[in-house]
Amino acid sequence: MPRYVAFLRGVSPSNARMADLKRAFELAGFSEVRTLLSSGNVVFDAPSGTAQALQQRAERAMQAHLARSFGTLVRSSAHLRALLDADPFAEFELPPSAKRVVTFLRSSVDPKADLPIERDGARILKLSGSEVFSAYVPSPKGPVFMSLLEQTFGSEITTRTLDTVRKCAGA
Repeated sequence: MPRYVAFLRGVSPSNARMADLKRAFELAGFSEVRTLLSSGNVVFDAPSGTAQALQQRAERAMQAHLARSFGTLVRSSAHLRALLDADPFAEFELPPSAKRVVTFLRSSVDPKADLPIERDGARILKLSGSEVFSAYVPSPKGPVFMSLLEQTFGSEITTRTLDTVRKCAGA
């Protein structure tokens, strides 16, 4: 049975218990459910389905079980492994202190956008299908990269570090 990862937008230990999220996914009929890193990453098995159908099923289950839902973006583990194998940041010269992040979108975007887009040390580097690859150097200005991403792609997105994506793909 295929393995998937649901990246939930806006989840933290202060607004959702991981055990409750796990249970909501189990009640939706997903199996081998596991949460990772307490930040809204849920790994599960499901019969093959479209990302959109799995997203909707997860969101409905959260609403029913938690009385709230979080924006959900689903990718197959196989897709994430292929993304990582492609080494999407290799072509860019980034400082060692740069954080590499992947932003997940609900649908594909025009890959011909004028890139890179940069502001205050945050750079949107590359688009590929429904993922955006960015880098930033942490600064006292805070999470500038998040506002840059939301201004460019809207608020129905969620972002993870490359290390988190790697952990989710292997779970």
